[in-house]
Amino acid sequence: MLWCHMILDRNHVTVRGNGEPAMMFAHGFGCDQNMWRAVSSEFEADHRVILFDHVGAGRSDLSAYNADKYSDLAGYADDVVEIGDALNLKGAVFVGHSVSAMIGALAVLKAPGMFSKLVMVGPSPRYIDDGEYVGGFSEPQIGELLDFLADNHLGWSTAMAPAIMGNADRPELGERLTESFCATDPDIARQFTRVTFFSDNRADMAKVAVPTLVLQCRDDIIAPECVGEWVRDAMPNSSYVLLDATGHCPNLSAPAEVTSAIRAFV
Repeated sequence: MLWCHMILDRNHVTVRGNGEPAMMFAHGFGCDQNMWRAVSSEFEADHRVILFDHVGAGRSDLSAYNADKYSDLAGYADDVVEIGDALNLKGAVFVGHSVSAMIGALAVLKAPGMFSKLVMVGPSPRYIDDGEYVGGFSEPQIGELLDFLADNHLGWSTAMAPAIMGNADRPELGERLTESFCATDPDIARQFTRVTFFSDNRADMAKVAVPTLVLQCRDDIIAPECVGEWVRDAMPNSSYVLLDATGHCPNLSAPAEVTSAIRAFV
């Protein structure tokens, strides 16, 4: 019991609602669980809804951050599995935004039976172009991005968050994401950025057998449409929805559309 409390406190886990299957929502880089509230709240009437902060984000226990453990996405997937064990999850639905889509895929592989369905919002198994594979970035571009972040965390956040959000006609969305980026510990942000953008989970996609919904946005500079289509084609039991939403964060910019797509799948 003490172990369970430690795990739930470590990741600032919150549980609301009732009903099965349970649904776990996982946030992307530079964000926290609040980025899912507009969507997750719509499922609380008929599902047990689980939100959490990755270690290093939001109100997680920063003292639990270990650079070796979190040197790749598997460390974050281990946390997801531990949360699932603490809550006795079986046949749950995992909903992951951005990098958490891949973290969810790894958790599905690590703990068979814990998750029966997977929702990937803006997934990318590899961000760097590689031969015929188009991830959207060259390695020098990622290097420049990391150098900028190392030199000026606040400046990087101010420049990158609105571009990632898109929806320039709704500047308040970019401002909200900027505030979230700026609130992240700079050292952890640099490490998580490096882990995210140098990850390569392409080989894992074919191993994920649970039904998977890929939600793709238009005009997404982080995970362009060709990447979402690649994920769809690589996974054996996937379906694909190209949303009308633009940018990389439809959970903020178009929560009703995301909710509708997830509900139809669940």
